[in-house]
Amino acid sequence: MFFKAASSRKNIDTLISVGTRIEGDISFRGRLRLDGAVRGNVSALSDQPGTLVLGEKAHIDGNIQAPRVVVNGAIDGQVKDCDTIELLARARISGEVNYTSMEIHYGAVIDGRLVHHLGAGLGQAAAKRAPGG
Repeated sequence: MFFKAASSRKNIDTLISVGTRIEGDISFRGRLRLDGAVRGNVSALSDQPGTLVLGEKAHIDGNIQAPRVVVNGAIDGQVKDCDTIELLARARISGEVNYTSMEIHYGAVIDGRLVHHLGAGLGQAAAKRAPGG
């Protein structure tokens, strides 16, 4: 496996628990664990690395933009600019997923388009190897 589910249990900076419903956009830094529902976009602040962890009962109706995403809940929207995404067995995504590296566990469902892109590090390394780079 590329990633371990246990890694999603590391220190959580912010928790949105089961039964909590948020209407509006969320910006976060560090590690955000979402077990509730959000109707709006969820974005990691661009000045620092961020990890979004969606628990089994989590539901996001909106777009996600974060370097690292671990999903075991539901997303109705796009996942943008994601370096690494891990889809656990109960993950459900309806929408486009833009990623560099992905791990999909048995049982996860994606109803949408997958768009693979090179990460900044990979792209720079390839450019250095290219003639004239």
